[in-house]
This record gives sequence, structure tokens and C-alpha cells, in this order.
Amino acid sequence: MARLAGGVVLVTAQEPSLDPDDPAAPPAEDVGMTATAFMSVSLDPPLVLVSLRTGSRMDDLLDEQPLWAVSVLSESQRHIAGRFAMKGRLSDRLLFEDIPYRRGEVSGAPLVGGALANIECRTEQRVVAGDHTLVIGRVLGAALPSAEGGPLMYFRGRYRQLG
Repeated sequence: MARLAGGVVLVTAQEPSLDPDDPAAPPAEDVGMTATAFMSVSLDPPLVLVSLRTGSRMDDLLDEQPLWAVSVLSESQRHIAGRFAMKGRLSDRLLFEDIPYRRGEVSGAPLVGGALANIECRTEQRVVAGDHTLVIGRVLGAALPSAEGGPLMYFRGRYRQLG
């Protein structure tokens, strides 16, 4: 499957406060994950699918949080993809610190600035398939924040550009 090129996206969501009774605790935490298994499923209704490793932080979060977002990364955003794909990484809060983003109007999730597309979703269905969970989301909103550059691709274990 390393010979199949895939587009690179950043999947984001907000995790509710772990301690809602503590006034000093942040109301929510932003969570992000790089994914290469993302696709359009249907135009009517508008549905997309992302494949998540079962038991991953994002899989666990989207099992409880139905609202999430996807930013389709451009070829100039390789550093963002690499940052959110790291194993044993820092907290997500620190990973978002110097990345330009806005909050989704529907999901509240971070939408990366300069991405080729931003999509906000609500989970419609979850399907366990082997060691992954296929999360099918209804598209609630979409925007095209940038028309600059081409898509960031993943092929043979490395980030690539078209052309």
C-alpha cells in the first residue's frame, strides 16, 4: 500500500475539559492528527471518511465527540503534517501554538490557515475494520481558504508534491 499515493490532511477536534468543575482548567483542549486515509464517500448527502487506528487518541475522542474537522494540507504545510504525525509527541496544545488557524463555526475545531480546504463534520457512522476505525462524517460546512500551491501527498513512506 506504500505504492498508493494519498493526500495528507489534519483531522482536528475539541476534547471537553477533563475537569469541568475546576474553574482554572481550560474549557476544552484542541487535538490533532495527521491522516492519509481520507476520502469523499457521497455527494448526496455529503459524506467523507477518515480511517483512524483503533484505540488512538483521535479514535477515542471521536467515539465521544461527534463534531470534528479536516484541513486538506498544501505542499507548503509538510511541517504541520510531520508535527502531528510524531509518536511520543508533546501535548497537542503546544503543537497548535505557532500554527495559524481559526475555529470552525460548527465544530469549534481548529481549521488550519493556508490549507487547500477546510471541512467541518459530524460523525454519522463508525465501522471497525481490522485494526482501524472508519469514521464516516456528514459535511456540515466547507471552505477554500487558499488556492495557492498543490496538495501535500504521501507516497512510499515520505511526504511528496505533485509534479
